[in-house]
Amino acid sequence: MTALPHAQDIARRCGDSGPLTPAPSLSHQVYLGARVVVKLIDSVGHSRLDRELALAPHLPPGLTAPLLASGRHTVDGREMRYACYTRMPGVNPEPDAATVRSYAEQAVHRLHILHTWTPPHAVVGTLGETLDHGGFTTREALLAGIEELAATGRVPTWQTGVLQRIAQEAPVASPVTVPVHADCHWGNWLADGGRLTALLDFEWARFGDPLDDWFFLIGGPGPHQDAAWDVVARETGIAPDVLAAQCEVRHAAYLVADILLGVTGSGLPETIFQQRLESLAGLTAARR
Repeated sequence: MTALPHAQDIARRCGDSGPLTPAPSLSHQVYLGARVVVKLIDSVGHSRLDRELALAPHLPPGLTAPLLASGRHTVDGREMRYACYTRMPGVNPEPDAATVRSYAEQAVHRLHILHTWTPPHAVVGTLGETLDHGGFTTREALLAGIEELAATGRVPTWQTGVLQRIAQEAPVASPVTVPVHADCHWGNWLADGGRLTALLDFEWARFGDPLDDWFFLIGGPGPHQDAAWDVVARETGIAPDVLAAQCEVRHAAYLVADILLGVTGSGLPETIFQQRLESLAGLTAARR
């Protein structure tokens, strides 16, 4: 479904009459204008944008792109949910040896604003909803997921054995005490001139543990990951061994959830499925 003419109409109503450029997205149709960003998604079976729109007016100022308009739009006979945001300056950062520490420090400080935010009553229920987010919730749930993965026969037995050892060392349950973004990998940040300008896509935001965000922040800088580890440990005061263990548990939980999605044919693209299998091999080999 191509919704460009409809996105163009939404953009004009939000004050941007220039051309729109499609942007890559796994779940939405996203269009970039000179001054706005338009997101559309099929209303049926997709509630994540509804969550983001419920939270957007209440989030701490300066944390994300301002919401200009939202609603529903019919495209080719199907109802689409849309959101129109101010386009913030910058592009997705790619932290390298020269910038990783600065970006990580800025990201920790911005996430601290979110973690210490007191949500108004209007969104407490939204943040407290039980989501199938794929992250770590309880030791019992992780062990059950590993058992289900083992039963598929799609991964070697020694890998599920390593996953079970990781799960057995995990906390009984993850706290759900503060607002977290829960998807703050570097593809959801914007940076301009070495400065982070916005954190995007609050569709998975919920009550959780700050470690749910530190995991994503650390996991992105590739060969410069050690520098990101150092910054997060220093800025948060979390002991490096504790930080490593907690991130390992979360990595295992996300991999198990995603691989199960791929095995059951629930819409995980094949390229991502293969990436998850490779990540699982790396995680388990390092632990073994």
